[in-house]
Amino acid sequence: MTTPVRASDTPFAVDVEAGKSYWWCACGKSARQPFCDGAHKDTGMTPVKYDATESKKVFFCGCKATAKQPMCDGAHTKG
Repeated sequence: MTTPVRASDTPFAVDVEAGKSYWWCACGKSARQPFCDGAHKDTGMTPVKYDATESKKVFFCGCKATAKQPMCDGAHTKG
């Protein structure tokens, strides 16, 4: 698998906690979107680690087409 599954047409808004790490699902197959649940096995894809430096709301990509993994860059609105 070289193309991820589009998990959502919009980003996932998540309140992250400073000092915590989050693993964003890059393949789109996770049942725990936007986070990895191990469903990427045999896809050739791996999750992307996000380290929160402050507690705030962030927007994780849902369409999996972002150029700024794991954050949304608006790619879901293009094409």
